[in-house]
Amino acid sequence: MDWDAFFTVHMDLPREGPGAPEDVAWACALAEVPEEAAICDAGSGPGGDVAALLSAAPRGHVVAVDLHFGEAADARLANEPRARGVSADFTALEALPEAPFDLIWCAGALYFLGLEEGPRRLGRALKPAGVLAFSEPCRFVEAPSPEAGSIFGGYPLRDAEQIVAMVETQGFTVLGHRRVPDAGWEAYFQPLEARIAALRPGAGAPLAAMLDQCAQEAAAWRAHRAEVGYLLVVARRT
Repeated sequence: MDWDAFFTVHMDLPREGPGAPEDVAWACALAEVPEEAAICDAGSGPGGDVAALLSAAPRGHVVAVDLHFGEAADARLANEPRARGVSADFTALEALPEAPFDLIWCAGALYFLGLEEGPRRLGRALKPAGVLAFSEPCRFVEAPSPEAGSIFGGYPLRDAEQIVAMVETQGFTVLGHRRVPDAGWEAYFQPLEARIAALRPGAGAPLAAMLDQCAQEAAAWRAHRAEVGYLLVVARRT
């Protein structure tokens, strides 16, 4: 990975993964998030979901945690007294002064920990009966094509039933789940594609290769979205 090229492409994007305010609203309603909730957006990117999280908890507060984009999130939230961004590893949320949390929202980042232990590790920063809401790579057909499988870089793809079962072995009760809709993916890919188009003229070889890689990611998802995608899971700590 050429990280310089990666951050050149991803600089100033509104979000770093698929999602939409409707996803947040659905999850928070299912979780019955209290109005004064303490919420963590774990692996937040530049904070694209924070406004929706604040809307779900009108007297609560949100801390957005991301190792690479925490400063961007904090700058974005400079005029929001109920939220802040932090540049930190989201695997150690219990060390934050805001912890423990009523809700941990983790859109497209838990898979960096792996489903085998990710819910348990993040759950350490939840209050008793707190809720973890996260999106997980999921297969929607029995045998996705190799091209579909490559969208998530070889990550083991499970179906919804398998994902629920693994979460519930880690001290959670799954309240519900649903696919992240196409609109959530387009909310990520369309700004990314605009950025690619803006950077194409005069791009050197390393940047051009990264632009090609990002464009291919969008094309692959559009071609195979019936086979794979994200499953949004809402689970209460038990």
